[in-house]
Amino acid sequence: MTTAGHRSDLRPAVPAFVQQPPTGAYRSLNPTTKLVIAVVEALIAFVLRGWTGLLVVLAVVVATAVVARIGRAMLPFVLATIPLIASILLVNTFLYPGATDAIVHIGPFAPTWTGLEFAVQAALRVVAFALSVAVFGLTTRPDDLVADLERRGLNRRVGFVVSATLRTVPRILQRAGEITEAQRARGMDTEGSLWRRVRGVIPLAGPLIFGALTEVEEQAMALEARAFSAPGRRTVLRAFPDSGAQRGARWVLLVVLVMVVGLSVTGRLEFLP
Repeated sequence: MTTAGHRSDLRPAVPAFVQQPPTGAYRSLNPTTKLVIAVVEALIAFVLRGWTGLLVVLAVVVATAVVARIGRAMLPFVLATIPLIASILLVNTFLYPGATDAIVHIGPFAPTWTGLEFAVQAALRVVAFALSVAVFGLTTRPDDLVADLERRGLNRRVGFVVSATLRTVPRILQRAGEITEAQRARGMDTEGSLWRRVRGVIPLAGPLIFGALTEVEEQAMALEARAFSAPGRRTVLRAFPDSGAQRGARWVLLVVLVMVVGLSVTGRLEFLP
C-alpha cells in the first residue's frame, strides 16, 4: 500500500511553462518592465556623482527587494562584491591622486579624507549595481524575458545569446558541483589543505570545459532540428501581462535616464551634494 508521502513523490514534475504565474506587486510585472527598471537603476547609480542620487538609487533598490521578498536571497550577491569593494577602498583611500588632506600617516602611506569619500561612493555604486541585477535576476526567469523580448520583435539569434548568457553562470556552477561529487565518489580528495584543493582543480577543469563544449554542440543540433535558422519571424505563444501603465512607466524611466546622463555629461547636475 502506498502512503500519501510516496504518492506525492511519484507525481510527475510540472513543466516550467505551465507553472503558476508569479504573484506580488513586483514579481508580477512584465519581464521587460523589470529589465528597464534594473538597467535604469544601475546606470543612474554610476552616472550620478555625489551622495544624493546614489543614496536614492540604493533606497529604491532596497525597497524593491523588500516588496519582492528576496532580502535574504540577495546576500550572496553582496558577498560576491566584497573583494572588489575591498580593493576600491584600499586603493582610493591610500593612493588617491592629488589628495592632501591626510587622515593619518602610516609610514610612507597617508590615507586621505578625499580618497576615503571617493572610495565609499565607488563602493556604494558597485553595491547598487549588484543589488539591481540581483533583484532582476531573482524575480525574472531568463526564458520569460527572452520570450517577451522576442514577442516585441527581438531577433531569435540575439534572444538565444541573451538566454545563453543569463544561464551560463548558474549552469557552470551546477555542472561543477556534479563533477565534484562524481570525483569524490571515485575517491578524489577535494577537501583539507590548500594544496589538496589546488590539486582538485585540475580534475575538475577538464570535464567542466569539455562538458560545456559538448553541451553547446548538443544545443546547436537541437536548435537546427527545430528549424532555428528557418526564415521568417517565429510565433511566440507565451504572452505576459502588460498594461498601459507599465508601457508608460518604461518610457518615462528611459526618458529620465537619458536626461540624467545628458545633464551629468554636461555638468549641470553639480548642484547635487
